[in-house]
Amino acid sequence: MKRFTIEVSDRTAEALAQLSRHCSQSYEGANTHGPLSIEGLLAMLAEDAALVIERPGSWEGANMAQVFTSHGYEV
Repeated sequence: MKRFTIEVSDRTAEALAQLSRHCSQSYEGANTHGPLSIEGLLAMLAEDAALVIERPGSWEGANMAQVFTSHGYEV
């Protein structure tokens, strides 16, 4: 298992906290990762980003590829 350390602005950290709380409050067991902490949310996004390479035709990989393309990256 690999560990990454990232730095984000205070504003981004607060928005991630709000998003993880929102996702966890709406959790009813019908999702792929259960209630989300900030760490769980970022891990899920990293897994989906990896699918751009691992399974490019999957909905997760294709949608993440679109995000990268929208940011100006060619994948």
